[in-house]
Amino acid sequence: MTPTELRAAVERRLDEAGRAWLDGALTEAAKAGPQADDSGSASGPRSASGPARWELDFASAGRHVRSARPAPGDPTPHDLPDAARILLLHAADADAATAARLYAQGTGAERRAVLLALPHLRLDASDAVPLVEDALRTNDTRLVAAAVGPYAARHLSPHSWRQAVLKCLFTGVPLTAVAEWERRARGDTELARMLTDYARERTAAGRPVPADLDRVLALTSPTAATAPTRALTREES
Repeated sequence: MTPTELRAAVERRLDEAGRAWLDGALTEAAKAGPQADDSGSASGPRSASGPARWELDFASAGRHVRSARPAPGDPTPHDLPDAARILLLHAADADAATAARLYAQGTGAERRAVLLALPHLRLDASDAVPLVEDALRTNDTRLVAAAVGPYAARHLSPHSWRQAVLKCLFTGVPLTAVAEWERRARGDTELARMLTDYARERTAAGRPVPADLDRVLALTSPTAATAPTRALTREES
């Protein structure tokens, strides 16, 4: 979903007051944009008196939009505070330093929004990989799920991505949260070894093996590497 599509979906769920707040906050963020700090690096606009207005709106988004999760059939893939924060980061054209600062200083919800916004930001290559790796070291399942989105699929190293898959299996984050998992798992024999070892450890400890493990393992065989990628059916996802 593009930022334009996300905004339209969000506005359909907001009341008049919520839409007015979102419009004003996004306008303010777009006016601000990334600016160089005193050291000459673009880290987002900050004055001597404190954060920029849009950053305050980023922090307070939960007070201005309902926090309900999407209803069945709702096209918005995130809850409303998450979506509003994603839109603010995009409107401000937040750079890597700004994203890192908001992540470091933010609550769990704010950190999650930064991670979800990464695919929509104009970042250089793997600038935000440290944020993803930090999230994957937590046991917050919503943070882990946000960390394994499209940005991670494109920029995590093979080793880090394999560890991310294992983290999802360990914490119960569904495989559907892992962007492009079929592409990256296909023919990955090292991932196969790691998954097999993990399954053996679980079995030896008398614990169940996550059902998603077999789905990933099936794609890691050398023969799967040459097979065409098949889209998941709705029932499988």
